[in-house]
Amino acid sequence: MTTSYPEMVSELTATLRQMHKGIPETMRGFGLLADHAKAAGVLDAKTKELLALAIGIAMRCDGCIGFHARGALRAGATRAEALETIGVAIMMGGGPATIYGAHALQAFDQFAAGAP
Repeated sequence: MTTSYPEMVSELTATLRQMHKGIPETMRGFGLLADHAKAAGVLDAKTKELLALAIGIAMRCDGCIGFHARGALRAGATRAEALETIGVAIMMGGGPATIYGAHALQAFDQFAAGAP
């Protein structure tokens, strides 16, 4: 079974828009947190996206994997950098992270191939 991460991100984005309408203060607060946490500082935006990808793998969050694989690619991450990130996540998360690491590589490759 192969998941289309671009489709997943698109569907989640539509649902997240509905959440913004229903709970605007909460979603605005989360958005500000995410924007500030991912902004370049001592660590650049690419490194932060790769960190978020690793955490998404370790936490077994498919949506996180999709959003942060795309974010890492957009921030200039290479496939080799994504693979090393997956390796660190596997070290931290063991067997389950190995499976989610495979999901993350699929997501990164799908976005890199220009899938919608």
